[in-house]
Amino acid sequence: MGIELKKEYTYSLVVPTSMGVRLTPLYGQPMHCGRTLMMQATSAETNVASVVSYLGLPVKVLTTFVKDSPIARFIKDDLASRHMAYEGKEVPQGGPWGYRHQFNLADSGYGSRGPRVHNDRAGEVGRTLNVKDFDLDRLFGKEGVQIVHMSGLIAALSPETGTFCLELARAAKKYGTRISFDLNYRASFWKNREQELREIFTEIAQASDILVGNEEDFQLCLGLEGPEAGGKDIAAKIDSFKAMIASAKKAFPNATVFATTLRQVISVNLHLWGAIMAAGDGWHVIEPREITVLDRIGGGDGFVGGMLYAILKGWDSEKWAQFGWATGALATTMLTDYGQPADEEQLWSIWQGNARVKR
Repeated sequence: MGIELKKEYTYSLVVPTSMGVRLTPLYGQPMHCGRTLMMQATSAETNVASVVSYLGLPVKVLTTFVKDSPIARFIKDDLASRHMAYEGKEVPQGGPWGYRHQFNLADSGYGSRGPRVHNDRAGEVGRTLNVKDFDLDRLFGKEGVQIVHMSGLIAALSPETGTFCLELARAAKKYGTRISFDLNYRASFWKNREQELREIFTEIAQASDILVGNEEDFQLCLGLEGPEAGGKDIAAKIDSFKAMIASAKKAFPNATVFATTLRQVISVNLHLWGAIMAAGDGWHVIEPREITVLDRIGGGDGFVGGMLYAILKGWDSEKWAQFGWATGALATTMLTDYGQPADEEQLWSIWQGNARVKR
């Protein structure tokens, strides 16, 4: 089964996002003990897009920057190094207590000590993302986009970003661009905004061609029934995951692809990693397999990026899930929270379990 894509386009993938930086202590140390930190530019949506851009397809990032900020310059240079075009308004900082790019303080954990993530998002410039700052008719109508990928993280950042994502979905629909939506529920974003966000998420989901989320996402964002989150034996829940996706297919008939990842944590550095995908009338289930983890953050985004790349390449749907599984596994082996694949062969070797040296 394939998804029909527009023939003429400038960009294979477009992602709206709020860019920030992640600070990670070296050697798996906890943040409160960290003395030497690695800084990287980050966002969930560019984590997804990195798979596509590193494998050679054209990507564009829609975002916003703090004017004259050295962090903004760091982010721009980083996106360029990842082969991504970007477009975004320059917002004046407004003094020392004004806007800034978000900080993600995240250690990797080690062994039996789980990772901890602290999001410091006060004054986040990405919350100002406004549809008026972008020419959507030019982007979708003249330049052309195959897939626009949106995340619930951006849709829920602020009323402005919610409207921005809605208008992106409407413009994409108007011009025949396929819509991918990763629900990405965050309780702190939804507090006291449940009705407002449920309506926004439902409209975007109704327009989407590809819906991605875990058990919590589908239940809390869209009101669908599903399995209890967490648990020791994730493989035993596969039937309940399939039932949840079947309910989503009925509720959102426009979508032709539904996907969720399966993760069971044995220790910080050893996970069982699997996936379930419904593509049209077919099911593709990857039973959880052992993977060795350096840093788990970004594995789910890596899965989505690989799946979208496989769709963009026009492969058979069985390979969408397999390639996504491999790109998610790749991301967990890297210090960055996004995968940087060398080529397709490297990823198929991961899928096949072939870790032999390549000379």
